[in-house]
Amino acid sequence: MNATNAAIKTRPQRRLLPGFGMTMGFSVLYLSLVVLLPLSALLFNSTGLSWAKFWDVATDARVLASYRVSLSTAAGAALIDAVLGLLLAWVLVRYEFPGKRIFDALIDLPFALPTAVAGVALTALYAQNGWIGALLAPLDIKVAFTPLGITLALMFIGIPFVVRTVQPVLEELDRDMEEAAATLGAGRGRTFLRIVLPELLPPLLTGFALAFARGIGEYGSVVFISGNMPMRTEIAPLLIMSKLEQFDYAGATAVALILLLLSFLLLLVINTLQHWMRKSAR
Repeated sequence: MNATNAAIKTRPQRRLLPGFGMTMGFSVLYLSLVVLLPLSALLFNSTGLSWAKFWDVATDARVLASYRVSLSTAAGAALIDAVLGLLLAWVLVRYEFPGKRIFDALIDLPFALPTAVAGVALTALYAQNGWIGALLAPLDIKVAFTPLGITLALMFIGIPFVVRTVQPVLEELDRDMEEAAATLGAGRGRTFLRIVLPELLPPLLTGFALAFARGIGEYGSVVFISGNMPMRTEIAPLLIMSKLEQFDYAGATAVALILLLLSFLLLLVINTLQHWMRKSAR
């Protein structure tokens, strides 16, 4: 028996994937082609942009207004998606009901549906003569061509990020702790806040960051329902397209660089918070 165990230990283990060198090289090549080269091209195009021109574009009132619209609506949509996404993931994991698989598949619909189609559909529904917009018009509630409509569109495209990051963690969550808390007399609310929520905060932050970052750069689903009114409902990606159509490549590059910087800072802050939370939980 000992000889057999020794033979098993000395036998070279078969790897499912090639060695470190090949996998690392392929990963670096893929990352370079898909991520680093496009970003490098953006930075290369900005070399002809003087600091004075960059500052003039960055501080322009119309540009600042577009950033305010993009950031405020993306943040609002991501916050709402964090709450609704947690609720949807909870229902999918903790309950059984007819049509659950269809309901689960519908969560991924914004991934498969072209964003322009989503924008046209939302505009048709929430315009003042639309099915839902006509019902809201007597209440003096306008959705289409307002920041509220932009937020609604960003909620639609951002909800899968939250659900798909929270759902696997919730599935692996040990329910013995919840049962022990209930045995000791803890109510449902206290059990959720003290036991369940701390475990779900890291994936919630990840889903929020992904939805927020996607919302900042979203164009297709927003361009129709926003109305594209400068200083009111004009988003930053649309402003970039407008500058490109006017052959203002320097201005478009400046706006894009600021969006890139904002997205990078957001992801850096979220990753730092996640690292701190994991370190505190140990």
